Amino acid sequence: MPNALPHCDAQLIRTLHTLLTECSVSRTAELLGQSQPATSVALRRLRELTGDQLLVRSGRRMVLTSHGLSLIEPAAQALAGIERILHPIDLFDPATTQQTFCISTPDYLSVFFVPAIIERFNAQAPGATLEFRHLQAEGGYSRGLEDGYLDLVIGNWRSPAEHLHLQPLCDDDLVCMMRQAHPIGPGELTREAYQQADHLGVMTHNPTGPGTIGAELARNGLARRVTTTLPYFCIAPYALVKSNLIFTTTRSFARHYAELLPLRIEPFPVAAKPLRYYQLWHARKHRSLASKWLRSVVLDAALAIAAEPD
Repeated sequence: MPNALPHCDAQLIRTLHTLLTECSVSRTAELLGQSQPATSVALRRLRELTGDQLLVRSGRRMVLTSHGLSLIEPAAQALAGIERILHPIDLFDPATTQQTFCISTPDYLSVFFVPAIIERFNAQAPGATLEFRHLQAEGGYSRGLEDGYLDLVIGNWRSPAEHLHLQPLCDDDLVCMMRQAHPIGPGELTREAYQQADHLGVMTHNPTGPGTIGAELARNGLARRVTTTLPYFCIAPYALVKSNLIFTTTRSFARHYAELLPLRIEPFPVAAKPLRYYQLWHARKHRSLASKWLRSVVLDAALAIAAEPD
């Protein structure tokens, strides 16, 4: 292959640059911590590779040839490039950045979690842009992270993609939400009453599988009759106000709307595992300072929400 590059490692480039700037084999050997014979061998190799003497004797000292002089800057640039490859510099200051960050979340987090993230994000990075995108179904969130289209994904389903980095954020309980004047009175939502009632469900963009709540119902041997479905979680509370439907959801979601609408919260009729919220990201951004900062903003918002009294 006539255009193949000759073998030339980083140490040889470093030796070249030192020889050109010091114009001395002995001084180069001392600076690089190697023997003079080894440095002389390196100089012979460099002369073969470049087709030039590089250093020639002038009286009692060595001087650069014209070609050797022209190689000082390229050698310095090559060393700087190698340094950037082996020790990349990742500078990031949220106060001055103008980056755009993209987070994908399910819409049931929008009413209580997203505002808390926005508040902290804007306070720390006033010049940056934050985009929230709908959680993509059928593994789309995983591809979005892999391709760099998304910076973070926030969710609480039971089985996230195993190849992604995961950080737990907070836990939340399952509860039932209904209108205050619901025929099932306060404290009367038994297992039997739950199974006999009409339920409201939300059909997300991922229609396959039982979903997080469906899986918990199955684990407890509990059935529900869903007579109405909606495409978005945030419509559900308003539908409950005008019906005798029951909506199974998380405590944080229910608590938010119970403070705004004539709704009440009832305990889930059987013992259920808490739902764990977490954030996911891909290895391509694992060491990025900007990504680390964004993850810290989300974690801080989650911890603040978890600390709120019921």
